[in-house]
Amino acid sequence: MRIDDARIVARDWVARHAVNVPGFRGAYIAGSTNGLPGEAILPATSDIDIMIVLDAVDVPAKPGKFLYHGVLLEATYLSMDLVANVEQVLGHYHLAASLRRPVILADPDGHLTRLQPEVEAAFSRRKWVERRCEQARETALTRIASVIEGRAFEEQVMAWLFAAGGLPHMLLVAGMRNPTVRRRYEATRVLLVEYGYEAFYPGLLALLDPEGISAEQTMRHLVTVGEAFDVASSVISTPFPFAADISAAARPVAIDGSREMIEEGRHREALFWVVATFARCQMVLHADAPPPMSTRWDGSFQDLLADLGIRTFADLDQRCEHIREALPQVDSIAVDVMDASPEIHDD
Repeated sequence: MRIDDARIVARDWVARHAVNVPGFRGAYIAGSTNGLPGEAILPATSDIDIMIVLDAVDVPAKPGKFLYHGVLLEATYLSMDLVANVEQVLGHYHLAASLRRPVILADPDGHLTRLQPEVEAAFSRRKWVERRCEQARETALTRIASVIEGRAFEEQVMAWLFAAGGLPHMLLVAGMRNPTVRRRYEATRVLLVEYGYEAFYPGLLALLDPEGISAEQTMRHLVTVGEAFDVASSVISTPFPFAADISAAARPVAIDGSREMIEEGRHREALFWVVATFARCQMVLHADAPPPMSTRWDGSFQDLLADLGIRTFADLDQRCEHIREALPQVDSIAVDVMDASPEIHDD
């Protein structure tokens, strides 16, 4: 399906369903598809991200991923407080990127329509780029701090994983690129090549995979993740924040999307989402599956981590220290990218 046709479907869903949510203030499309031309084909492993703005501080759990007229949509509720003014948006690296050039689907009082050009006009100002980089940096450090002995191992792994993945986001933000989630390492490699820092990329990727896992190993692990995913998506009942990503509708993104990356020769980059998906499956299985199904994939999860050099909490703790040690160089490269970017300006 073409991107512009998928947007029509998203607009129809908002008009029929989202507008009826109490406190509805507007909706827009965020994410990587906004950077694609309307005539482009929506990849089978991609969804359309819809942000639904509500006049509420505490918003409900997001509806998540679902198929609607043949399009995989992912709807997320967003508090109006977070997009109340341009300064709040410009300082938030995910919101600023998504509101820089959004596709507005509904805007009853015109707030989003007024806000969007203000965000776009100031998005490239150096002070806001720096602030967003700092937010990405602080987020990574916060995740490192949550790697605490005594927590469930899969929760520790998730904290380390997204801390490591925060460094690519710092660089993408510095380069005015979309801080994409699943393909963040690929996008960062392109950025580093463009700015002459290709030699730094292997070290950045080594924070995720220092052992140099093979494509065959990665594919073997993905097959196992797929098995765990199918069971986890069938038993999930706990309202995890990531529940939308562990569902039958999300399988094309979580499993098929990772397989596509491996087949493209980006197996090490695919590891980010492979590990994230397996860790989330483990959380679901431990919480919602009956024994012995709840622990059936514990050994396989440990095997995947062992291939990445992680066997104990001490290993995770050391890997977090490696992230801290890499931060000064990432800071330096981010500054150089901002200095060299033709888009960023001081006024």
